[in-house]
Amino acid sequence: MLKDRNKTKKSIISFFFILLAVLCFVSATSAADINEEGVLLKVGVPTDRCPVFYRDMETGEITGIGADLISLSARNAGYRVELTEIKEETLKAALDNKEYDIVMPFGSAITSASGAASIVTDNLIQTPFTLVTEEKRRFPPLNAAKVGMLKSLSGGAETVHQLYPGMEITLYQNMAQCVQALHDGEVDALLHNSYVWSYILQKPSYSNLSVQPSAMFSMDFRAGTLDDLKGREIIDRLNAGIAEMKDTQVQAIVLDYTSRRLYKYDFYDYLYEYGLVLGLAVLLIISLLIIFVMKQHAIHLEQEEKMRQLIDYDALTGVWSLKGFRKRVEEILQAHPDIPYFISYNNIRNFKFINDSFGMEAGDELLRFWAETSLKVLGENEAIGRIEGDHFVVLREIRGEEKFIEDENNVLNSVKNFFVNRGKDQSVQICSGIYVLTPADYQKIDVDHMLDFARVAEKRVKESGREGYEFYNPRQWEKGKRTSDIVSCFSQALTSGELKVWYHPQVDYATRTVIGAEALCRWNHSKLGWISPGEFIPVLEEAGYIFDLDSYVWETVCKDLKRWNDQGIRRSVSVNLSRKDIRGDFDIVKHFCDLISRYELQPDQLRIEITETAYVEEGEILADTTKRLEDAGFMVEMDDFGSGYSSLHMLKEIPVDRIKLDLHFLEGKGDMEKSRIIVRYMIRMVRSLGMKLIAEGVEEAEQAEFLHSLGCKEMQGFYFYKPMPTEEFEKLK
Repeated sequence: MLKDRNKTKKSIISFFFILLAVLCFVSATSAADINEEGVLLKVGVPTDRCPVFYRDMETGEITGIGADLISLSARNAGYRVELTEIKEETLKAALDNKEYDIVMPFGSAITSASGAASIVTDNLIQTPFTLVTEEKRRFPPLNAAKVGMLKSLSGGAETVHQLYPGMEITLYQNMAQCVQALHDGEVDALLHNSYVWSYILQKPSYSNLSVQPSAMFSMDFRAGTLDDLKGREIIDRLNAGIAEMKDTQVQAIVLDYTSRRLYKYDFYDYLYEYGLVLGLAVLLIISLLIIFVMKQHAIHLEQEEKMRQLIDYDALTGVWSLKGFRKRVEEILQAHPDIPYFISYNNIRNFKFINDSFGMEAGDELLRFWAETSLKVLGENEAIGRIEGDHFVVLREIRGEEKFIEDENNVLNSVKNFFVNRGKDQSVQICSGIYVLTPADYQKIDVDHMLDFARVAEKRVKESGREGYEFYNPRQWEKGKRTSDIVSCFSQALTSGELKVWYHPQVDYATRTVIGAEALCRWNHSKLGWISPGEFIPVLEEAGYIFDLDSYVWETVCKDLKRWNDQGIRRSVSVNLSRKDIRGDFDIVKHFCDLISRYELQPDQLRIEITETAYVEEGEILADTTKRLEDAGFMVEMDDFGSGYSSLHMLKEIPVDRIKLDLHFLEGKGDMEKSRIIVRYMIRMVRSLGMKLIAEGVEEAEQAEFLHSLGCKEMQGFYFYKPMPTEEFEKLK
């Protein structure tokens, strides 16, 4: 009997040990699951604010911009979010509900319905709030306006009262009541989140409502809870999660929801739009269908425009948003690839101090002033955008050092002295980074890439503890300034005499007599000094001014030839014809014919030089032009022959009269014997084709003797003469 009792006790003890082990295992597994999934955070939100908070019609889940933002920050903080629809009429009442760990959205901390203090997170996103009113209604000043809001926005209403104490705010149960109050004249306007308006204003019956752009301002978007030990712990963790969020993540969430077509027409929408036509007879069905399609298209365009205004423009300042700035810059650069530009990234170092010292309204006034001042100096093909907070970006043409200093005085210094000029002892500290666009930026336009470079330069200024600006690529800036100086001074240089036509004599080697010349252009700038043709000619070609330069040279040469003819001295001069001088809307052959007619010259006195590379790039057009010039009696020369890769092909295809042989083969590099053989056979080939020949670039006696031994008599180069002014050329025999 005793043995049986002992045996029973042992069985009971063994059972309890096994049960305890199982419970420990289950507890450990549950704890592991909890740690793996994160601590549950219950978030109470409204669901009537599409696209910020709303229920997905297909899944029934709460989603939206706000839902994604709080989920992202909570996940960063180690929470697992459960979104719950608040049943209370106001967020103030929802704060007192213990079922929610946090409630959102708030613009700032408020007291709950029971009078308890609350605490809010850091700002998740700056949300633009917009006033909407009936079209053509006169809108009073903000501090004297009557504004309607949803009851669920009562927390935000307190924030608005802090900004505009004189504003009278009335709360309504739903949006339909708000709109009715507006129609009845009870309020002057309705206030809501701009993102929500982009959804609500798609409703056809609200087509007579319009956004008041002059009345836009921004509010914070925060989550809140009661200010107790638990609440502060949650807020601290969430703030850490918010700090981990990247701007690109926030922008992607906003762009995702604002670019969707979330609004769905219901029966009453269609009835509102098409109620009058429902009674028409069957015979009018086809007409009704046409009207329907046209109306839908008009609605679509209207919706697109409203959404574009809300998305592409900054609500506070009216300048471009980041997305709008990006699109506008792409348009400008595609339309004007020949204009040098720079992008600047600008930031106020002490903006937080300004907000803390003078208030958010003063900070907003500063930002609006900066935008307005910039817009006054920017041209049609320039742009400014506010991408966040106090960060502005500008696309500006490069117009030289003087214009840059002028911008600094008129814009940046005005912004710096904004508070000083208003009697306050506080200057605004601005850090700017400048990126000068390179030719590659016009080929593959990547605005974000350019902004990154400008921001790197801005960051260098900021980290140095100073204000001012710094270039990301200073060499490109100097090049851009130089280009701008050349282009801006060109017109004056033509009239002031800074640009001169010089002549490079061409000689008969056997007799050493001058038989002609090539007309060249020299520029002695009053400030920049001598500018090389190798520098200003490509710049003028790129800027579209090469025809003006060439026309000046042609006209001057014809005047000189006329004067020499009158003196009994007959000469021939070669002038350059750029491939950009030949356009479909301009008859270049007629232009040359008019010149020789006006100055009573013979066509063979004006020799037209076209480079071999031009023939390669514009072969068909230039071949036709060459033929027409020869038919008119002009001698056409192929310049720089042998410098390209298609010389033999050009000889076969292009009917030129004279070849200007490029002597780069005889520069003393490589196998000189092979070079001499190549030149020998080139000369023999040109002569066999019945073309005239002149060698250019002759710099040594040995070269001249070698060319003469091969039958090339006409030469041009520094061995004989350097380019010279007209007065010196006229003295030559």
